Amino acid sequence: MSSPWIAVGFAIFMWWFCTGLVLLLDNLPRTTFRWSLLLSSALGAAALVGLAHTASQTTLAGAYCAFTCALLVWGWHELSFLTGWITGPRRRPLPASVTGWPRFQAAVAAILWHELAILAVGAVIVAITWGQPNQVGTLTFTVLWVMRISAKLNLFLGVRNLSLEFLPAHLAYMGSFFRRRRCNALLPWSVIGGLAWFTVLVMGARLPDAGPVAVIGTTLVGTLLAMAVLEHLLLVLPLPGSALWRWAMRSHGAAPGAAPGAPAGPAPACRLADVPVDTPLVPAR
Repeated sequence: MSSPWIAVGFAIFMWWFCTGLVLLLDNLPRTTFRWSLLLSSALGAAALVGLAHTASQTTLAGAYCAFTCALLVWGWHELSFLTGWITGPRRRPLPASVTGWPRFQAAVAAILWHELAILAVGAVIVAITWGQPNQVGTLTFTVLWVMRISAKLNLFLGVRNLSLEFLPAHLAYMGSFFRRRRCNALLPWSVIGGLAWFTVLVMGARLPDAGPVAVIGTTLVGTLLAMAVLEHLLLVLPLPGSALWRWAMRSHGAAPGAAPGAPAGPAPACRLADVPVDTPLVPAR
């Protein structure tokens, strides 16, 4: 466990598996959502206890445990959102005629409760780890939150690959807040900022006084950050990001936003010429 390469492999596997597990649970029949949320809530609460317990530990096991606990807490947030339990006060598509600041306000209203819940739990994590030597869990949660906010803003401003197949049918209206464009002005800065943050973490891990535990903790967080940067790149590259989690989406029906009668399964990669800029992805009702 003291090898940085083991930490890299562990972080990549946990990123891939936890994302797939959330998608798998979300693609089950809606009658199962209550039990999935109960189980994930119990795991999330246990993970908070684990973060408090490991905050004072300066061991390899403590670093791995804090990283895993932060992912479990984040998984609860993702599942609560994708199941439609905690989203926002607005639950209807956005008319294509709405633009500018009203469009942004409507987009915020669609995810407001979800974002406030993340802030509240993030504050709890900061409070229970404040002043403690093990900050792996706090940094992990921070990376997930910052990079997810960045991804949402980029989807709002417009990117090539919207990954609408990740949206379940009951959240299809969320697609009306996305735009398909070749790129937007924020995305390059999101990638540059993520890479700069990654560089700072790597340089910190290479300091002469950095012990094995600090190196492993930084490697776990840095690898997760690298995966988040990769997800940003997949927003504009002609690659199907959903292929990584096809095993978790086998029960998924027609892609949200697809026309009635369209075949089930992930949406094919869409060329920019196929969809005009600013075309709403979900018709307003």
